[in-house]
Amino acid sequence: MLYLHKNRICHRDIKPENFLLYKENDESHIKLIDFGLAKRVVPNEIMNKPNGTPYYIAPEVLKGSYTTQCDIWSMGVIMYIMLCGKPPFGGKTNKDIINNVLNGTYAMKSEIWQAVSDDAKDIINKLLQRSADVRLTAQESFDHPWI
Repeated sequence: MLYLHKNRICHRDIKPENFLLYKENDESHIKLIDFGLAKRVVPNEIMNKPNGTPYYIAPEVLKGSYTTQCDIWSMGVIMYIMLCGKPPFGGKTNKDIINNVLNGTYAMKSEIWQAVSDDAKDIINKLLQRSADVRLTAQESFDHPWI
């Protein structure tokens, strides 16, 4: 994400299906794919076209006014799923999921979270801030102790 954002590119559809392993038996090389919704942006450009997948879409995208910070939210959702096996904002229908994303309430109270480090929980909490202005940036995320 840091590389994209430094080069003024907003992916706008970050989700697990858009990551590939670079080569067999090497889990350290992961590639981001599917730039069909990506957009070149000027610094602090406000976008308004809704894009993304309900589980991973940032609340500000749903509200129609967002920046590259929407990618950071999506990474927080992916990290949450990777650590506990389910999305932070679930629902039976896309409408339910979207309402839960807009509400922004999620929990880390199940038994599985007891085995997750405080640093991991901290970065997820900072990536899933409903307000994009207080959410970690790509650089701040990269510099986080858990990373």
